[in-house]
Amino acid sequence: MSDQPSFFSELKRRNVYKVAVAYAVVAWLLIQAASIILPTFEAPGWTMKVLLVALVIGFPIAIVLAWAFEITPEGIRREKDLSPNEAITTRTPRKLVGMTIMLALIAAGLLAFQLVRPKNTGTPRSASDELRRDKQSEAATGSMIAPTAPPIPEKSIAVLPFTSLSEDKANAYFADGIQEEILTRLAKIADLKVISRTSTQQYQSKPGNLSEIAKQLGVANILEGSVQKVAGQVRVNVQLINAQTDSHLWAETYDRKLTDIFGVESEIAKAIAESLQAKLTGREEQALAVKPTNNPEAYDAYLRALALEARIDSSNSPEKAISAYEQAVQLDPAFALAWARLSRLDAALYFFDYDATAPRREAAKRALDQAQKLQPNSPETQLALAYYQYHVLHDYELAQTTLGLVAKMLPGSSEVPAALAAVARRQEHWNESIAYWEQALALDPRNVRLLTQTAATYAMLRQFPAALKLYDRALDIRPNDLDLIATKAGIYQAEGNLEEASKSLPEVNALTPSWAAFSTKNNQLTLERNYGEAVRLLQARLTQFHFGLPSEKGLCQVSVALALRLAGDSAGAKIVAEEARKTLEPLCKNQPDNGHFAALLSQAYAMLGDKNSALQEAQRAVALSRSAKGAANGPKFEENLAWIQMTVGEKSRAISTLARLLEVPYENYVYGAPITPALLRLDPTWDPLRADPAFRKLCEEKKP
Repeated sequence: MSDQPSFFSELKRRNVYKVAVAYAVVAWLLIQAASIILPTFEAPGWTMKVLLVALVIGFPIAIVLAWAFEITPEGIRREKDLSPNEAITTRTPRKLVGMTIMLALIAAGLLAFQLVRPKNTGTPRSASDELRRDKQSEAATGSMIAPTAPPIPEKSIAVLPFTSLSEDKANAYFADGIQEEILTRLAKIADLKVISRTSTQQYQSKPGNLSEIAKQLGVANILEGSVQKVAGQVRVNVQLINAQTDSHLWAETYDRKLTDIFGVESEIAKAIAESLQAKLTGREEQALAVKPTNNPEAYDAYLRALALEARIDSSNSPEKAISAYEQAVQLDPAFALAWARLSRLDAALYFFDYDATAPRREAAKRALDQAQKLQPNSPETQLALAYYQYHVLHDYELAQTTLGLVAKMLPGSSEVPAALAAVARRQEHWNESIAYWEQALALDPRNVRLLTQTAATYAMLRQFPAALKLYDRALDIRPNDLDLIATKAGIYQAEGNLEEASKSLPEVNALTPSWAAFSTKNNQLTLERNYGEAVRLLQARLTQFHFGLPSEKGLCQVSVALALRLAGDSAGAKIVAEEARKTLEPLCKNQPDNGHFAALLSQAYAMLGDKNSALQEAQRAVALSRSAKGAANGPKFEENLAWIQMTVGEKSRAISTLARLLEVPYENYVYGAPITPALLRLDPTWDPLRADPAFRKLCEEKKP
């Protein structure tokens, strides 16, 4: 047999195995240390990659050196330089052994630290913060047990409000519009989770607590930006930040002439997708590349309209937004996106009885026709079509089908599942509606409108605890919102908890702008049977408040007449009811499809003793709602019909109507929640029925 050692025995004799083990231990140790130290010093993400590459390259070098060199008492020497009497020893020097053991112990300690240390690197939360988070999680599901928060996707982003650096403060809308357009494009990328603008608007443009904001929104990344518009020049600065490590992923400055601003949003969206390694389909790349218009003046008007539409509320008329959209399409008749937004706004005004007239309905159709002629297959045009089918045609099945197509084109939009939720609610598909609302909230978690709509759906189902939790979430965002406070108090009233309702109600006077807060206060006084104070409050509003619309005055007149009637002043009630009739009849003639006006007029007729007209208008309101507005709204006019039936002497029919209403979900005409046994017991409106055993049975709470 040959005396030559085998290859493997030679590896062992030259300590190559031991060097390989030692190298692996040291490499693992360096990786663990880097994973802790690098984020602390805000090192860029590529630093770890460079370290890993260096360690991989170093391994074969270490093996070669171990083969070629030997550690001797005189130092490290090459094997070929050793004398015959200095054969390579198979014993590893004690220092090398000791160093390896020490490094292994340190590595084991780091591993233990990694396992036990908190995974969240953000701002520490107190126990009260944790409790609040748990409550919010419970509210999102209506469950009494808070579910475990889902992991935050790496490919998730929120776009904070862009700072307007323009000296002219009137140009602030331009920054808002750029932000909205970037979000619209990002929502078309299926591989990204994108938080909608309504959830981010409450934050500052450059806040200091990015980590906490990211947690609240459920995202890993934040986009900050600023816009400066001077004459014909625009500068857009953006930076993408990983909020979990507070590291900058990407930043860019775009200097454009106003005539060449249209492509900036697409460039930014593409750069974000690349930075987050989001995959783009061919269809998505084409959608991102589309320029809405080549007319800078039209685009400027469009951005102004977007900002105005976002601020529509009880004190801000939608007419300014309508006018800005109309200006945009006049400047560029081929501006399909502006036509689509114009159609949507017109359809919404028609549907929500702001202007339920034939001209408004025709305006919505005319704008939709133009959008379909120009870009029939764009997601914006298809979304406008869905809203027209929903708001104007009241064809909920067709709207649902169209929205299903739009959902594939706008996978990151919260608006589509919210619209599907509203449609499902109209169809009495209650569980489906709740699921869609929750889906929308996942993409828009701090959208107060979504929170209140989800809460309202729970309230319609008489699931009041779940509704209250969602209202609390909304109040965490807007703690001084009178409408939210009043709606929450209305839920307590429906539960029969007048004490808690009273605590929730703010100070209200005759000049309180919010009708919801004012009417809830009036309801509280009525339920407490404090008629004198209710009459004084309502009469003061009628004489002192400046009503923006005749319908608002008509509503207040009817409320005053009802309060006087409950207080025993029948003569005074008739005088005010006659004033209400004069206000409401022209409105009903001008808007024959408006069920709210018909219901109010029926009450005025009933207090005037005109039985036939009262029943006719009340039944017309129910018919309009059943044929047009769907299940959630129809019964609220039936509740009005029950009051009319009782008032004109048809008490048994009124009780039958109320009995049916107790069994169905719907939105209450007065309290914001459906009729309940508690309300039937407390509300003096129903006192004429209390002697009837059938009514008394309705007032009994059903055992679960």
